[in-house]
Amino acid sequence: MRINSTVLLTLTLLTLMLGSGSVSAFLGFDIGSKALKGVTTPDSRPTTKFSSAKTGSSQHGGTLLKEEEILKIVKARIEGKTRTKSEKIEEEDEEIATNKQKQKPQEEIKEKPQEGFPVTAESGGVNFSVQSARYSGGALQLRVNMQNKGKDSVRFLYSFLDITDNKGRTLSGSTDGLPSELPANGPTFSGTVSIPTALLDDVKSISLSITDYPAQKLKLEVSDIPVGK
Repeated sequence: MRINSTVLLTLTLLTLMLGSGSVSAFLGFDIGSKALKGVTTPDSRPTTKFSSAKTGSSQHGGTLLKEEEILKIVKARIEGKTRTKSEKIEEEDEEIATNKQKQKPQEEIKEKPQEGFPVTAESGGVNFSVQSARYSGGALQLRVNMQNKGKDSVRFLYSFLDITDNKGRTLSGSTDGLPSELPANGPTFSGTVSIPTALLDDVKSISLSITDYPAQKLKLEVSDIPVGK
């Protein structure tokens, strides 16, 4: 009885093992087949690769150049690199000459004299002149020239510049570009005197007066500057 029971148990275990193995194999095969659905083997035929390469190149717009076009391109590059230095210098000279010709007309253009100007004054060898008067940006712009023809330099403090209208009223203004010191026998300096337009509603003319600082040995006074709108 012991031998028979042992054999029976052994056979039972073998049967269970075979059954479980068969079920596992079936499930694994089924899962694997489902996972590989839609997967195909690559096409390794050379004709297919060649045709796909052609279609790819046509889609990207690649074209082959003709031999004549390639020779023309190479020839043009060789000729461009073999230009002599003298040719390059001549081209640069021509460019400089044309630039000078373009700049000449601009340099020759000068401001036309305005009617009633310039209005000048002179004291101690210092010349003070108003060249023009124009309204711009909400202010009257007076273009002023100053030159010292004397032997000594002269200094000015433009906060002491007196501006009065034809009715004797004092006006406020500002200066720009005028030097604080005029050197002896120096060049002509240019600048502007700006007066707000709101102060000139009923004004026909104005006067400018300034003295040197701190010596106050000379007085420059320009009167009857027309400012009518």
